[in-house]
This record gives sequence, structure tokens and C-alpha cells, in this order.
Amino acid sequence: MSFYEHVFIMRQDLSNTQAEALIEEFSNVLSANGGSVVEQEYWGVKTMAYKVNKNRKGHYAFLKTDAPSAAVAEMERLMALHEDVMRTLTIRVKGHEEGPSVQMQKRDDRADRGERRERRS
Repeated sequence: MSFYEHVFIMRQDLSNTQAEALIEEFSNVLSANGGSVVEQEYWGVKTMAYKVNKNRKGHYAFLKTDAPSAAVAEMERLMALHEDVMRTLTIRVKGHEEGPSVQMQKRDDRADRGERRERRS
């Protein structure tokens, strides 16, 4: 089995409980097809850089999975058919990093970024 990271955006007019139920639904699809969800994160409603399907905001979700490619393909197929899912991104990774994703970390906890450089005028 391979490691994957999935990010998907759901419509903004869903409630938080509906968005989390949708995350659970896609997690169950992976589990039913022989995969497992290592970690899941609900990032909340965020503003997008441009309009997608006439929406300016969306519910963001992040999944770390260990699944065969057939399970991932089935989940992506169901996401594409679901009317509440606007965009998806799946990336195969060599391994999962420990701890929360960068999106969930506090700004002060991001010590590995280094110092900011002064801008030259």
C-alpha cells in the first residue's frame, strides 16, 4: 500500500457538521476498499484565491491515508460525482510527517521557516 495526502474543498453553504460527515463518508469509502485513514483534519471555512463554481469560500479538509491505488481511485471517483465537493487534490508521498499539518499549526510554532529578510527599497 502507498501513502497519500488528500485535500478537498466543499461548498461554503454546508454546515460544519455536514462537512465533517462528508469527511467521514470519504474515509469510510477508503476503509471499505482496504485502505486506512491515518489522520484527518478539518481546516474550516477559508477564502479561496478565485471563485470556484460561483463560490468565494469553501470548507477545507485534509486526509493522510495508507491505501491501495484502487481505493484512492474509487474515493476520487465518488468525490467527482458528489455535488458538494468543488475541488480535490491527491498527492502520493513517501511517508507521513508526524504532528499536525502546517495549516493547523499556530503561526508562532512554525520555527523551521527561518527569519524574514528585510525588503530593499
